[in-house]
Amino acid sequence: MAVLAIDSSTPDLIVGLVNEVNNETLSERIIENCRDQNALLVPTTIELLEKSALAFSDISAIVVGIGPGPFTGLRVGMATAAAFGDALGIAVHGVCSLDAMAAQSTENAILVASDARRKEIYYATYRNGQRTSGPDVIKPEEVQPIHDVDLVSIPEQIHSRLSDDLRSRKHSQFKPLPKFLVACADLSATAQPLEPLYLRRPDAKESPKKPLSAAIVRKEH
Repeated sequence: MAVLAIDSSTPDLIVGLVNEVNNETLSERIIENCRDQNALLVPTTIELLEKSALAFSDISAIVVGIGPGPFTGLRVGMATAAAFGDALGIAVHGVCSLDAMAAQSTENAILVASDARRKEIYYATYRNGQRTSGPDVIKPEEVQPIHDVDLVSIPEQIHSRLSDDLRSRKHSQFKPLPKFLVACADLSATAQPLEPLYLRRPDAKESPKKPLSAAIVRKEH
C-alpha cells in the first residue's frame, strides 16, 4: 500500500507516493513555480499512480502540507486531499510543511523558512528534530540573530535579506518532499480535522456561504 503526499504551500506543486512500510519514495513530481496548481494536481496524481503501477484503491492514507502558506495555494492541496480522502474512505493527515523541510536536515539546530510574499517569510526553528519556535511570519531582516543555529534553509532570493549573523551560517533550500511529509505524520493516530496555517489574512476572499470542506477548519492568526 502507498501513502499519497501533497504539498502546495509554496510556489511549487509537490506530489508523491510513498511506501507505507519503509517510507521509501515510489514516485514523485515537483513542478517548480507552478502557475496552475489546481489544474495540475489531479492529473499529476494519476500520472504517478500509473508510473508506480498502482490504483487509487492502493492508497492507504493521505498526508498533506497544511502550511504555513498563502490562502489560495493551501486551499488547492488541502481541498483536493480532503476530496480524495472522502471518495476513498481513508484518513487525511495534516503536517506543517516547515516540519517536513526541517526533517531533511542532519544538523542539530536549524532555521527553516519559505517565501510568504509581501517581502516576508514563514519560518520556524528546530533543535534535535523538534520545533522550538514558530511557525510565524516576519520580514527576513527582522529575524533575530540565533547564535547557535547550524543551518538556515531559505529560498535563495531571500537569503541576502537575512542578518549578517544568519547569512554566515550554512545555507540550504529544503522543499517539503513527499517522504518527509509522510515521516512527520503519525499514520497510526486518528486523523484530525485539517487546520490550514495561514498566519495572516488570506490573499483571496472565501465566501462564508461556501465552506471549503467539512474536513478543513480555517485557522487564522
